[in-house]
Amino acid sequence: MTTLVIETATAACSVALIGDDGAVLAACHEIVGRGHAERLLPMIAELPGGGRADAILVDCGPGSFTGIRVGIAAARGLGLGWGVPTSGFSALPLVAARAFADRPDRSALAVVMEGGHGEVFVQAFDRSSGPRAPFASLTPAAALALLPADLAIVGDGIRHLTAENRDLEARHPAAADAWLLAPADRALAATPIYGRAPDAKLPGTP
Repeated sequence: MTTLVIETATAACSVALIGDDGAVLAACHEIVGRGHAERLLPMIAELPGGGRADAILVDCGPGSFTGIRVGIAAARGLGLGWGVPTSGFSALPLVAARAFADRPDRSALAVVMEGGHGEVFVQAFDRSSGPRAPFASLTPAAALALLPADLAIVGDGIRHLTAENRDLEARHPAAADAWLLAPADRALAATPIYGRAPDAKLPGTP
């Protein structure tokens, strides 16, 4: 059994074909900014067999509204066309899982991701027990105030943090890391996790 993993929730666009033992059969990862709609399907087509798999796993956010929608739309469309199940995961636990795998000495860390409108998405994790609390969308100053000074911070949102003597590591989520997640964390519904209200509003709404 193979799984096509799609990750478009951040400035990165990445896809991976993963075997049922977690082995990465093929992967592609690019920093595209806002070019997900143009790059995603060609990247999938470049995978072995055109990326066709027995299941599809897609990053549902939080992150870029447009990127999330592009990824989920592609996952749902391919899943329908291929007749295979589609499920989701969240970008924040994925980044945490990779950071823990790279640094076995870390018992805890926080993920800070781009949130838009001057805010970042923040969530702290313990290696043994997972998230300490649900993620929040905060200003960078509020995020720093929330996080203990000795907690390592990883993610693509660290460029907004003005902090000295903090352990900061820039990192984007990558589709190839999906099997680092616990099974429950890659079994979410393939629906958007936006994290804050949409920018656009219907006429007549406050």
